[in-house]
Amino acid sequence: MKAMILAAGRGERLRPLTDALPKPLVSVANKPLIVYHIERLAKQGITEIVINHAWLGHKLTEALGDGSRWGVSIQYSHELNALETGGGIKQALPLLGNNPFLVINGDVFLDELPDFTRFDSNGALKGKLAHLWLVDNPSQHPNGDFPLIGGLVQNKLSDEQEALTFSGMGIYHPSLFQNTPDKGFLLAPLLRDKVNSGLVSGEYFSGFWCDVGTLERLDSLEQRQQGLG
Repeated sequence: MKAMILAAGRGERLRPLTDALPKPLVSVANKPLIVYHIERLAKQGITEIVINHAWLGHKLTEALGDGSRWGVSIQYSHELNALETGGGIKQALPLLGNNPFLVINGDVFLDELPDFTRFDSNGALKGKLAHLWLVDNPSQHPNGDFPLIGGLVQNKLSDEQEALTFSGMGIYHPSLFQNTPDKGFLLAPLLRDKVNSGLVSGEYFSGFWCDVGTLERLDSLEQRQQGLG
């Protein structure tokens, strides 16, 4: 199975750090966020990786190269215009092939990745178009995104339904992106549409997960990692 790491975001809330480097190159415990992903994907035998980039993208290619130092092969999808998450994935489809592929946000931190290897076949999605990993709601997103009922992702219909937060990790079938705009578009509305059709499965991820979206969260994560060290 191939993997795509989303790395094209501007990282406005991490300025001034992101004035000089793309967000996934911001370091935690002296290692860029994106390198944690690469190392852990390689550990699972996922060695074909696509990375999209826009803002200061040349710094990503300079820092990561072809991936050989980690035993992986990296290809890059350069975005001239803002394509958003869905558009960025769609542009990269020629590099990702015809089978289901993994996508993970480049600005999240996890102690360990879920086991993705059981999805390493064309039939692993069992007729679904996407499989999402959901996590406990962080303080900055208390209401969550999707309820998870019986292994199926649901759209929240009422305040009584408890929702979890989408982790930014998902496995997608290329056909998910059929009949979508050629210009940029968001992934979330596309997923919600397919959720309504019962085409999105999911599971709960109980490991440590952090959306490193602000300087405060980055500082908190750095302190945590120093404490663990």
